[in-house]
Amino acid sequence: MRAHPIYFLRIAGLLDGISLLVLLGIAMPLKYMGGIDQAVSIAGSIHGAIFIVYALAILYAAFRVEWSFLWSIAAIAAAFIPLGNFVLDWKLKKVQHQYNVKSFNYALLVYSIVFFSFFDLFSQLPVMSTFAASVGASSFIVGFVIGLYSLANTFGNILSGIMTDKFGPFKILMLGLILSSSALLLYHLVDQPSILIVVRVIHGFVSGLIVPAAFTFSANTTISNQQGKKSALTGTFVGLAAIIGPAFSGIMASKTSVPFVFTCVSVIGFALAIMSAIFLSKYKPLKKETDDPVVSSFASIFNSGVIKAYAGAFFLMFSQGVIAYLLPLHVQTLGYDSKLSGTLMSAFGIIAVLVFVLPTNRIFDRVAPSITMAIGIGLMGLSQLLIGQSTSTIALYIVLGLYGVGFAFLFPSINTMLIKATPKELRGKAYGYFYAFFSLGVVAGSTVLGWLPFNLVGGFTFTGILLLVFAGVIAFTKQKQRAHA
Repeated sequence: MRAHPIYFLRIAGLLDGISLLVLLGIAMPLKYMGGIDQAVSIAGSIHGAIFIVYALAILYAAFRVEWSFLWSIAAIAAAFIPLGNFVLDWKLKKVQHQYNVKSFNYALLVYSIVFFSFFDLFSQLPVMSTFAASVGASSFIVGFVIGLYSLANTFGNILSGIMTDKFGPFKILMLGLILSSSALLLYHLVDQPSILIVVRVIHGFVSGLIVPAAFTFSANTTISNQQGKKSALTGTFVGLAAIIGPAFSGIMASKTSVPFVFTCVSVIGFALAIMSAIFLSKYKPLKKETDDPVVSSFASIFNSGVIKAYAGAFFLMFSQGVIAYLLPLHVQTLGYDSKLSGTLMSAFGIIAVLVFVLPTNRIFDRVAPSITMAIGIGLMGLSQLLIGQSTSTIALYIVLGLYGVGFAFLFPSINTMLIKATPKELRGKAYGYFYAFFSLGVVAGSTVLGWLPFNLVGGFTFTGILLLVFAGVIAFTKQKQRAHA
């Protein structure tokens, strides 16, 4: 009789919990009280390796067990809380017999691939600037190599879209996973700024192959009246990556090294590639739905719905770029600890995930995506205006929570709008350009605010007004379309 997937999760969780206690209770005191630096390096490396096994056990259980997605979230959270794994094991032991093993759900694997791609991105945020400085990069080069990833990612997104339509999403997913996981290992070779620049270009480009193919796979295998809900669930994994990625890399890099952190991410990518080869290989590229030359033309991608989705993607990530650039400076100016910036960003991610996973996600299939899009971008614009006026910790958390709600409304809306506005045989190309606008938005958000002569409050105010104007344009366009109808 085969062991239950929850059993594997419990064993991996206990090992992860024990290794965390050893790291915190033995290795760290040996380093800071006894001066034995190697204790943390060794214990941290072991804990990192066990965490990877634990993460894979969570994925396996999510694929095979008929239980709530909240169990997976709880399992992830337990890994960052001392004794959390032991409490989880006690809970799982009592309920293990209640959950049956189900057949493999390919959708969860696609969600996990999306998580990996954004986990790769977000895990870079806390460590890349310090890593670049450690190999001798000047302040200009530090900023350059951070933006270079997103720029290279743009070209990867576009190529992925074109290749996905030509060869099918499965082959491009496999190519992206293998190349991206391999590129992460190249950071071990970095010992000077010039090599780091080359590695960043390679890493950014090949990582850009994954997301358009993954979203195309998901969209092409979902019935039309559930696209909004599925886009929200996909957004859940993006939100989880935004919450877990920075925390994981920040903690692990402080105990081991940045290349080791990227090696951990690489192992997860290779594991997903193996699982994809086993479970997704049966998927065949879709045949064209029509031979109409108009449908297959390049121009057909750029209809009004697609243009709105692209604009929404750009302004969503433009806003994110502004948050990443100005929020830490605003927090520092107010006299708060720099750690507050990280917890504020995690807070907005948590709020967004709750909107994604709770029954609120049904709204995305019951309300027109242009309406929820206008609401989302409006809430994000309002929060930008309020951030600059917020001076207390409580006010900042409330405003970032509002921003999280806006993000949660906007992300599924623009995905649903894109899906409904494109035929299946052009969806890969459409998603390629879509995520190219994502990448460009990140670069533009921080760059434009750096160029303009605004102080911190002025920067937030400018961004807020820009988003509110865009929300008004979307709402006005929708009202005009109703009038003509």
